[in-house]
Amino acid sequence: MNSSLTVRFCIMMFLQFFIWGVWYVPMWTFLGTLDVEAGLRGTAYAATGVAAMISPFIVGMIADRFFPTEKVFGFLHLVGGACLLVVGNSQTWDDFYPFLLLHLVCYMPTLALANSICFQNMNDPQKQFPPIRTLGTIGWIASGFIVGSSFFAGEAYQFAWPAFLGGEAPPSDWESIAMTSMPFQIGAFVSIALGLYSFSLPNTPPKLKGKTVSPAEVLGLKALRLMKDPSFAVFIVCSFLVCIPLSFYFQSANGFLKEMGVANSEGVMTLGQVSEIFFLLLVPFFFRKLGVKKMLMVGMFFWVARYVLFAEADAQTHALLFLGVLFHGICYDFFFVTGQLYVDKAAPDDVRSGAQGFIAFVTLGAGMFVGGLLNGWWNARQTTDGVLDWPAVWYFPAIMAAVVLVVFALAFKEPQQEAAA
Repeated sequence: MNSSLTVRFCIMMFLQFFIWGVWYVPMWTFLGTLDVEAGLRGTAYAATGVAAMISPFIVGMIADRFFPTEKVFGFLHLVGGACLLVVGNSQTWDDFYPFLLLHLVCYMPTLALANSICFQNMNDPQKQFPPIRTLGTIGWIASGFIVGSSFFAGEAYQFAWPAFLGGEAPPSDWESIAMTSMPFQIGAFVSIALGLYSFSLPNTPPKLKGKTVSPAEVLGLKALRLMKDPSFAVFIVCSFLVCIPLSFYFQSANGFLKEMGVANSEGVMTLGQVSEIFFLLLVPFFFRKLGVKKMLMVGMFFWVARYVLFAEADAQTHALLFLGVLFHGICYDFFFVTGQLYVDKAAPDDVRSGAQGFIAFVTLGAGMFVGGLLNGWWNARQTTDGVLDWPAVWYFPAIMAAVVLVVFALAFKEPQQEAAA
């Protein structure tokens, strides 16, 4: 793969995750300005899970069989961008939610399609893809940095260098754009731009053209035979359960940081993605040293630790808040990336790709859906006269993650080849 194509794929991946990050984190705050109650805000985040469960059908039944991948990718981003424009102009929940769901139904399949475009045009995907995928994480970081540093002083736009990077806190009368529809509008225009840009990407023919594909194959349900292995079954169940407290972090952390007086909270949240890049580099080393079970347990332990830090923090202990955000890298990489490596080793060749699709369906789909609804319900129960009981909010997912950790420690058996090593 030549350097020109590498640059083009890096641009694609940067924009791909910028679109998601620019509105996803501040959405809870924006919905508060529309007086949307906590339960419905949880429903908004649960839409990501709904779309993730629908996504395999769009990719497997349509994109992989009938049309060039880059054309489907571009079309979905154009339609999704238009939907996000409507979302940004919504004044009520009834106008907001249907188009948010439509946007996500368009967006979630593009995550797999972006990977597919890269893989089919690379000589050595294992070597060439990781640096390009890193640009996606950088795109998410950039979106949070921009939203967290952008304000309106009256009608004038103002940029404030983040306080955690040495800048000064913005004046109290400046309004963060996170409180407005601007993040959705930015995401919409970037989505449309990426949609147009994608038509310049290399022709990527459908992988399964002329082949018949069943819904069971699309969802990776053939991988269910792996559930006969008790440890694999424990891993799948615990992966689903641990994604429920994950939803609490993405939905509630930004609003929590704001209430604790953390300036540039959207930018601070991106420190989690920065740590994600750092710990990703350490995964191969610790995977060899610790093995699958200990790696997964370390990841789950830090989920518990993060929520306990949040529960114990207040407006005078910002260091605990920053530390909890930084834990995101080890939480995510040591559990999800290690989990993907475990599935890759545990699954036979004939169901390996299906098994990865199945775990994505269970975690990003079902887990995030249930987590979104549960977080909204729990936050509503912990709200009195418009004030959230934050310690109660955070101890709930901490206890959930701790229970999952104990069950996993007792029930999961180290794969024999790993234990022998």
